Amino acid sequence: MVGKLLVRGMLAGIAAGLLTFGFARLVGEPQVDQAISLEEKADSAKGEAPEPELVSRETQAGLGLLTGVVTYGAAFGGLFSLVFAYAYGRVGALSVRTLSAWLALGAFIALVIVPNIKYPANPPSVGDPETIGTRTGLFFLMIAISLAAMVFSLKVRRRAVMKLGAWNGSIVAGMVFVAIIAAVQLSMPAVNEVPAAFPAVLLWKFRVAAIGMQAIMWTTIGLLFGALVERSAFVHSNGRGVVKSA
Repeated sequence: MVGKLLVRGMLAGIAAGLLTFGFARLVGEPQVDQAISLEEKADSAKGEAPEPELVSRETQAGLGLLTGVVTYGAAFGGLFSLVFAYAYGRVGALSVRTLSAWLALGAFIALVIVPNIKYPANPPSVGDPETIGTRTGLFFLMIAISLAAMVFSLKVRRRAVMKLGAWNGSIVAGMVFVAIIAAVQLSMPAVNEVPAAFPAVLLWKFRVAAIGMQAIMWTTIGLLFGALVERSAFVHSNGRGVVKSA
């Protein structure tokens, strides 16, 4: 019944998107407004004419933001449900809610924390427009490497558990993951295009808001999806990760 799981995953993602939108409006958008104001003042000081506004700021911070985060949540909620369907029954005797929570935590680490350590989010007026393609490519490459490292570490854990036990095996796998990520991040090129005059406090608040949005998104998906699946009486059927409705 993967289709039912997919629906529940998308519903959890939509709910997560709505919560994330509320947080972004209250915490994130004020930082964006300040950054835009600084950019406009800098352009005015240089005698540059303001660029035409193709989409109003009100629309960007309202309907545009809502559409973006809800679509993002629904898409990743659906993908999350597919990963859950594959993992259920293959990663030990974990309950539905426990597995959902662990998967969400793993996704948050691999998709958010790791790439943002190397290439953190920047507000408007930070970054050279000519390097946006390179910066975007590096960011997604870091995500791909992070996912690969996590999958490899989980395989290491599976083998280590048989020899060292669950606790020690988990520690070994965690160390392997950290070592791989550290080596990769040290070898990948750094990107530092923050103007010297840009307020450090504003930059910090923007990046904290960006991480906060993702934290709300993945926490909601992990907890709500697990609750929805458990409540619908889904059970493990044959020990191979197949999930059926009771």
